[in-house]
Amino acid sequence: MASAGIVEVAGAKKSFGAVDVLKGVDFSVAPGKVTALVGDNGAGKSTLIKGLAGIQPFDSGTITFEGAQVSISDPRSAASLGIEVVYQDLALCDNLDIVQNMFLGRELHRGAALDEADMESQAGKTLQSLSVRTVKSLRQKVSSLSGGQRQTVAIARAVLWNNKVVILDEPTAALGVAQTEQVLNLVRELAAKGLGVVIISHNLQDVFSVADVIYVLYLGRMVVRLDAKSTTPAEVVEYITGGKSASGVDEDA
Repeated sequence: MASAGIVEVAGAKKSFGAVDVLKGVDFSVAPGKVTALVGDNGAGKSTLIKGLAGIQPFDSGTITFEGAQVSISDPRSAASLGIEVVYQDLALCDNLDIVQNMFLGRELHRGAALDEADMESQAGKTLQSLSVRTVKSLRQKVSSLSGGQRQTVAIARAVLWNNKVVILDEPTAALGVAQTEQVLNLVRELAAKGLGVVIISHNLQDVFSVADVIYVLYLGRMVVRLDAKSTTPAEVVEYITGGKSASGVDEDA
């Protein structure tokens, strides 16, 4: 049976005009696990995540967080629960340094002045807790960082605020081999810390290297939930392309 989820979605539906994008989707994220969400373009992955992030709330369905039913009507309510999304564009400011980016919009103050020392200390501890060793200085401008380092900063920012669920949208897109491994190690580290981690990716090699559970969306329906260790990339591709269908979520995964 599946582990009890930190966040569980049941029967989520979302339409845009006459187009039904989510058709009664169930989805669960367990603590200390990496949950992969895969599907072809247009399957509904982004809509599901935007519903959890409060950007495009579901039309119907229920969301349970740590055992209690909740309403996620906007990004603030998602953040207050401890759900953070790291989008593909990362939303980092190139002209600011690492510390400034990690505290952007949530700066710490000592009186009327910014508490630079405390922010730098907390940023450093967060990166250290994630075993990040590739950043030379916390005061480096983000514009000077590699793609992998930028992804690391964005993920560390999500962890800094004691979030419980971190959703990563295509975290290895456009990264080289070494940078990809760096980010995947960070994904494993997040799960080891007890967070519920969701990775959305088209790269099944990356998915199988980190995921415990794989959910497959197909044309707005969640067709299967698979134990990553008990399936193969070929089988997942069959579900993604509609060549293989399931009547419901695999409860044995």
